[in-house]
Amino acid sequence: MHIGIAGAGLVGRVLTLNLLRLGHHITLFDEDRAYGDKAAGMTAAGMLAVFAELESAESSIFEQGNRSITLWPELLGQIGIPEAYQQKGSIITAHPQDYGELEHFIATLQSKVKEASQIQLLDKTGIMALEPDLAQHSKAFFIPQEGYVDAQLFMKTSSTYLLSHPDVAWHQSSIVDTVQEGSICHNGQTDTFDWVFDARGLGAQTQVENLRGVRGEVFWLDAPEVKISRPTRMLHPRYKIYIVPRPHNRYIIGATEIESEDKSPMSVRSSLELLSAVYSMHSGFAEARIAKMVTNCRPAMRDNLPLIEQSEKLTRINGLYRHGYLLAPAVVEEALAKGFLEAHPPRWIDSTLEEVGA
Repeated sequence: MHIGIAGAGLVGRVLTLNLLRLGHHITLFDEDRAYGDKAAGMTAAGMLAVFAELESAESSIFEQGNRSITLWPELLGQIGIPEAYQQKGSIITAHPQDYGELEHFIATLQSKVKEASQIQLLDKTGIMALEPDLAQHSKAFFIPQEGYVDAQLFMKTSSTYLLSHPDVAWHQSSIVDTVQEGSICHNGQTDTFDWVFDARGLGAQTQVENLRGVRGEVFWLDAPEVKISRPTRMLHPRYKIYIVPRPHNRYIIGATEIESEDKSPMSVRSSLELLSAVYSMHSGFAEARIAKMVTNCRPAMRDNLPLIEQSEKLTRINGLYRHGYLLAPAVVEEALAKGFLEAHPPRWIDSTLEEVGA
């Protein structure tokens, strides 16, 4: 089949990789360049924080997140970067004056799902065994099931893979006006397809009700004096800072979540809070170099849950909020199963049904 996908961000790429495995021909449309950085998926830390997000998320996020964790290795292997997936667990800690906040956070997780009983309390010795560079902390919790995807490596490598794939046509810097059943209108012209997917994120606001942007702000720090190998969170009454490692002692630092669609540069206040917090986590960040300051907006619905809408020859996927890498593979799988694959099952399913006389 010839399939059109509006939006080549994280969801659009995960969709494309799944549909290529099914043998289809894909045409991508996106306002950004293939190696551009407008997509929220390029800004993200890529955390697979299936437990840590439970405090303020629905149980469905936990279930979909666990499913995504099982799907990511195959997707990353498909484009030749299995090393972009790490599942060595994550650390959650706090300063001594905030231990009450830390214990309440873990108790909330354990009250929501029985699997949270596997979260391990670490004393100073336990912290030293896992992350010696966090030895200044005397109390933390270890969540063994969590990990991360190297978001920037995924976006860059998937660009190269899809641009060179014989079954993919990529219309870069292409403004999509509307996405309708079986058609995509872009730059004043309309192309028709056997099926279309709308994965434009905030670009779909004129066609998706109650879609809003949630601003996020991150630093990329090069810190040769820091050796942290796992995603690490520090709880604080006002924010929950995260530190996510990348190769060559680079770390992605973030915490802010602002109800705004403003993509302007980071404020002085946010900068001071983030940098002060990360320095309090590890003094080695004092000599880190700021490689990049990034702001972006993540698409979210009113209930902060993913949206899947199906109609004839059209599927819309949106609203992954701050859970993009945690949810994308599972949400795409669900969207394909609910609409597209019901209407167009793979040939091997057709032949199996014929064999059993269905």
